[in-house]
Amino acid sequence: MTASAPPAFAFTMRVYWEDTDAAGIVFYANYLKFFERARSEWLRGLGFAQEALRRDAGIAFVVSETAVRYRRPARLDDLISVSVDVLHLGQASLEIAQEARRADDLLADGTIRIGCVELGTFRPCRIPNDIRHSLRR
Repeated sequence: MTASAPPAFAFTMRVYWEDTDAAGIVFYANYLKFFERARSEWLRGLGFAQEALRRDAGIAFVVSETAVRYRRPARLDDLISVSVDVLHLGQASLEIAQEARRADDLLADGTIRIGCVELGTFRPCRIPNDIRHSLRR
């Protein structure tokens, strides 16, 4: 079932020295960190802080698969925008499209599959109904 998701969420962040290599270019693996930060802020904006989900519901969202294409380099001090858009909402997982952009320049894009798990066992579990409802609008 394909979700009718809210419009893509975007989170703006600055590229800091710690994000770059010696040439001042973002290290490729850091795009995954940028994507993670944007997803965390997206969930928080929907009313679901990950720490509260862990503490109160005993669940977490974990990455099970990624595919990222690197298009152009981001550099030290760039202001970039990272989007989050739900492609598919399953019973226990989500497939999310993400892009990192500097103004109109596409820097990296990809898909991330995220599963909902019980923290005690790390077994897949159903995404709570209130979260599913928010993702459907």
